[in-house]
Amino acid sequence: MASYLILTPPGATSRSEVSDRYRDGTRFIRDGFSWKAFLFPTLWMLFHRLWLYAIATFLLQGIALELMRQPGFFAAGAALLLGVHILAALEGPHALGNRLVGRGWKVSNLVSAHDLATAEEIHFSQLEQEPNLDIHPKNWDIPAQNTNTSRPGPSFGLPGYDGGR
Repeated sequence: MASYLILTPPGATSRSEVSDRYRDGTRFIRDGFSWKAFLFPTLWMLFHRLWLYAIATFLLQGIALELMRQPGFFAAGAALLLGVHILAALEGPHALGNRLVGRGWKVSNLVSAHDLATAEEIHFSQLEQEPNLDIHPKNWDIPAQNTNTSRPGPSFGLPGYDGGR
């Protein structure tokens, strides 16, 4: 099941206003692997106006192709090219969400659904049922205390989960 980050356009002040006025402007960004970004990373980033990422991708692809032409560096060039494509496919949607948030879009919701139509149905039905619901973590009652006194912090040296990505 995929998760969808739901962003509302700048200027929406309340969730009821979002449901009435900005229903058509709401963006659903699927958090996961993007085949379009994998196959055409530079074009995908240009289409989504990720200018600096597109320039970096274009330059890295050029370096990788030049490495592939040099004797003895084909494997290194192919690995770099594949790495650029995989990185664009995995992190491209996240970069798009960050760009929109940086431009004033508000994170409205995070929905797990099998497809986009189901995510839209879940999100807009929640808005109609509970228009004044605040989803920000400051209002959640989540105990965040670590009861393990012998080894405070995350286990196995892994970073802890703080509710972010």
